[in-house]
Amino acid sequence: MDEQLENRRILIDTSILIDYYRKKDKEKTLLYKLIQNYKLSISTITEFEYIVGFQNKDLDFGYSFLKFVEILDFDSNCVRVSRRIYNDLKKENKLIELPDIFIAATALSNNLKLATFNIQHFERIKELNLIKSL
Repeated sequence: MDEQLENRRILIDTSILIDYYRKKDKEKTLLYKLIQNYKLSISTITEFEYIVGFQNKDLDFGYSFLKFVEILDFDSNCVRVSRRIYNDLKKENKLIELPDIFIAATALSNNLKLATFNIQHFERIKELNLIKSL
């Protein structure tokens, strides 16, 4: 991987992975385009959401993809950021699912943009830098 791409990291949400694996023409997916422009990272939360969706017969295929992405831990800093996001959203009566809060916190803790199709939830987190298309 060239150095310029190495410095362009992005966190991808589960929705991006699902879209890629469901579409026949992979070159028209956002994941395909992101691979050309970024070093891909996922959170451990996304890792779980992704792997749990595979049937046992396809599990090896699921794990093979994970070799090509950086997996970011959900650490104590992510917990602190998640708490702040949760409290802010709760005050505004705009709570989203906890896994989405954890994924957003992982992006913010690592100072990364987040690529997602779940715009309706993630746009509620104002400081999050979202990528919806390229």
